[in-house]
Amino acid sequence: MRPRVLCGTAVAVALFATACSGGGGTAGDAKPAPAAAATTFPVKVADCMGKETTFTEAPKKIVTSNASSLEMLLELGAGDRVIGTGFPPGKGYLPADVADQGAKVPVLGKTAIAKEKLLGSGADLYVDTFGAMKAMGGGMGAAPTAQEFTAAGINHLYLLSTACAATGKTAKTDLSDVEQDIKRLGAVTGTLAKADELTADMEKKTGAVAAALKDLTADQRPGYFFFDFDSGTKQPMAVCGKQVANAVITLAGARNVYGDCDADFKPVSWEDVVAKNPDWIQLGVRNRGSDAENQKAFDQAEQFLRTFPATQGLKAVQQGHFVRIGSEVTTIAGIRNADTVQQIAATIHPDLVKSGR
Repeated sequence: MRPRVLCGTAVAVALFATACSGGGGTAGDAKPAPAAAATTFPVKVADCMGKETTFTEAPKKIVTSNASSLEMLLELGAGDRVIGTGFPPGKGYLPADVADQGAKVPVLGKTAIAKEKLLGSGADLYVDTFGAMKAMGGGMGAAPTAQEFTAAGINHLYLLSTACAATGKTAKTDLSDVEQDIKRLGAVTGTLAKADELTADMEKKTGAVAAALKDLTADQRPGYFFFDFDSGTKQPMAVCGKQVANAVITLAGARNVYGDCDADFKPVSWEDVVAKNPDWIQLGVRNRGSDAENQKAFDQAEQFLRTFPATQGLKAVQQGHFVRIGSEVTTIAGIRNADTVQQIAATIHPDLVKSGR
């Protein structure tokens, strides 16, 4: 997963500047480039379609759309500049090293931030996880236009790994987009040295798994189904090829049974899950705030699969092949995706990967 060098930026790191690329890839397929130890402004970054935004200095007041970009900024050491967030992290979600600081970030919206509140927040940067702010529907008014962001003095930066997922032409099979996001935020906030440290640690972890699984053949990759228990049991929600989870599952040495669907998420039927008959099922539950509550939720998800008539005969259920790892660290872009790769690999390939940490 070595990054390729791109050109055409105003800083000593290539930040998704696609106009000069000689290859045939699209914006959504771009890979991260090597970063320098410190940021030199101005910095240019581009959105999913290649439109560039220039940062002449590091932002002083940042609003994040949800816990994903918030966690990245906290880990980069830029958390003191975050003045608000939407979709706040649930209790117990953030890692211990940034949990206290994250808990102090004002919540501007329990879900998406209303347009008027975002534009009036006083922010000079909005980090958008979702792409085109689709989540700002539901009676909260239309999303701000580019002109409205400009009038409010707010630069708008997307997370490539999630907001641009739909524009990519290929499935996600590595964490390069996540690393790119961390490097972009590091460049924009003047924390590139920390971004390099974080992404190097991610590559060390996933590289160790890759080395352990280097002789794994395609038919030795077990079929794997991510069961999003919290999205409801009436109709399962599958993670598809363009979702971060597909990269996590692939790097861990498994085959996402829905990796070939051309989307990030897709509602499917239990009949279809039964037809795919996965070898392993991840019990994807969201953090409940304590180990005891998390284990209770895992138990409930497993009990459903063991007792639901449509799933109790599945190979994974019959063999007790359940992976107990939370939803957020699997489906939400962040540095902990690399830890999840290790943990899944150690569970499904215990003879090859001896430890999940």
